[in-house]
Amino acid sequence: MKVISSPSGGSILVWTLAVQLVLCWNGVYATDNTQDCKLLSESDTEQKVLKRLEPLTRKNFTVETNEDSESYTYVFQLCGDAGGVPGAGVIQVDKKTPKKHVVIGMYNETKAIGGSDWVMLIYGNGDAYVSRCSKERRNAIIMISCSRTTDMGQLEVVTEERKRNRECFYLFELDSSAVCPPVQSHLSTGSIILIIAFCLLAVYLVGGFLYQRLIVGAKGMEQFPNYAFWVDFGNLTADGCDFVCRSRNREAAPAYRGVTAEALAEEPEERDDHLLPM
Repeated sequence: MKVISSPSGGSILVWTLAVQLVLCWNGVYATDNTQDCKLLSESDTEQKVLKRLEPLTRKNFTVETNEDSESYTYVFQLCGDAGGVPGAGVIQVDKKTPKKHVVIGMYNETKAIGGSDWVMLIYGNGDAYVSRCSKERRNAIIMISCSRTTDMGQLEVVTEERKRNRECFYLFELDSSAVCPPVQSHLSTGSIILIIAFCLLAVYLVGGFLYQRLIVGAKGMEQFPNYAFWVDFGNLTADGCDFVCRSRNREAAPAYRGVTAEALAEEPEERDDHLLPM
């Protein structure tokens, strides 16, 4: 195969392969980030919920808390290694010992529950409690709510439920537009028809005007498309409106003629002649 070289000395074939690799990496692998989460149920419904969170992948969300003598930093990553800890979805770092961390939840044990404008992500199988919650393993619940003005909000710690004997958990909140439902059009069918009609009318007027002026060479009012037709149509419309809406008589009624006195005098004489015997 003959390789064509570019004027700069580089190979066009090599550049083409490089561009294809970049597109493949960005277009294919970047869209499968949520596949790293291992769902417990492997249901199609939960897979669709995770797909909604695709824009939040490959990013660490951090939040700091200070309560009494405890000061922690929490790191969350969607279907990725939070803080670089392999397999950890959420970790807790004590500011006093920053080199140590506690895994709150693993993304290889994930549950995803979604509503119309929210998603609840649950990471299980974290590090076990030392003396609380019957020494169960920690669980992290991340509540992601819809906010159309925020692409990726700030992570917030709501509570750590650790005073019960079982099923303790950490609850976090996060706002994002990724879980917002698509905006539905509020236009009615009549509005859409009117918009289409106005668009067609505009195309007709502009196109007809340009045709009459540039092709036909019309001047003045003759530039209006189908000018003669619309003039006749207007006259006919006016005549129809005049005929329907106005109440004046269309034909003149016959004039009233009064009876003269001479005619009244002659009429009885004619009646008397008919009464005479033959």
